[in-house]
Amino acid sequence: MSGDGYYTKQCNAALERLTGGQKALITHSCTAALEMAAMLCDLGPGDEVIMPSFTFVSTANAVVLRGATPVFVDVDGETLNICPKRTAAAVTDKTKAIFAVHYAGFPADMDALMEIANRHNLLLVEDAAQALGSTYKERPAGSLAHMAAFSFHETKNIVSGEGGALVVNNPNLIERAEIIREKGTDRSRFMRGQVDKYTWVDMGSSYLPGELIASYLFAQLEMEPMIRQRRMSLFHRYAEAFAPLQQTGCVQLPIIPKNTKGNGHMFFLMMPDRSMRDNFIDQMKQAEITTPFHYVPLHSAPAGHRFGRTAGPMSETDRISDCLVRLPMYFDLGNEVEEVIDHVNAFFKVTA
Repeated sequence: MSGDGYYTKQCNAALERLTGGQKALITHSCTAALEMAAMLCDLGPGDEVIMPSFTFVSTANAVVLRGATPVFVDVDGETLNICPKRTAAAVTDKTKAIFAVHYAGFPADMDALMEIANRHNLLLVEDAAQALGSTYKERPAGSLAHMAAFSFHETKNIVSGEGGALVVNNPNLIERAEIIREKGTDRSRFMRGQVDKYTWVDMGSSYLPGELIASYLFAQLEMEPMIRQRRMSLFHRYAEAFAPLQQTGCVQLPIIPKNTKGNGHMFFLMMPDRSMRDNFIDQMKQAEITTPFHYVPLHSAPAGHRFGRTAGPMSETDRISDCLVRLPMYFDLGNEVEEVIDHVNAFFKVTA
């Protein structure tokens, strides 16, 4: 029932196959994986990490917990991913790493970001919480940086209720990643017979999931291609149905970044302004259709002011936060997808 048994090892191996990563270690959450990544970056007080503000709080919390400072930069207005030009401009002598978020499952411009990281001797981490199964230039998310964090929360494509994974691609970091995940001990080396006892050798915490969680996750991972195919069919159905709304300027549909393939994690509409977005959410709620917005930007949050700082204007992040609304997207969304489409079209027919 405890962690690191048969199913944990099966999950790790499956993730290495799916991502092309060198070493996968499942964790009890993506938050845990990001915290491990922050430790592996050797972050401490005075260090800075560049990241988008348009992301979930775990991306920033992992940095703050090490005493370092999140430096928020704007996103690209089309891809909704971190802007490489803003990233390059934000680098200082305090910068230690870049955390790139693959929003809606579409990978960021990783070649441009890796060039920045290499030029300044920085570590690059993929926050790939939403991106399992996606690709960038035919390379899987998870293989594109020094490390990558994935989520298996119930809202993701592949779920285990709670759960996550860290994929490590820098060979120099693999052994330490195992130690951090095992409460700072060299237990993994002991289990492989490399040492005759294990002891406390580094900082760490208890990041293992139990075997029940791992067994549930492994069954999901075996079905990943089929799950991704189903979700992409829903994505394309939405895109086809709402193309006329985009042509008339009512909404902006997701723009698939160049050289990427998504995984059908999310479908959203970009409204002209916040007032229309909020009115849309209210109308859909009356039809018992949940259409949440995404996200409150971290730079504008109370903790963002306290723990982080911005580098440059955040106009695209603020605009997107005001205008974006997500549509229902899950594996067993059947004929309900047509009901959603009908209600969306009806809303714009009334407001036209």
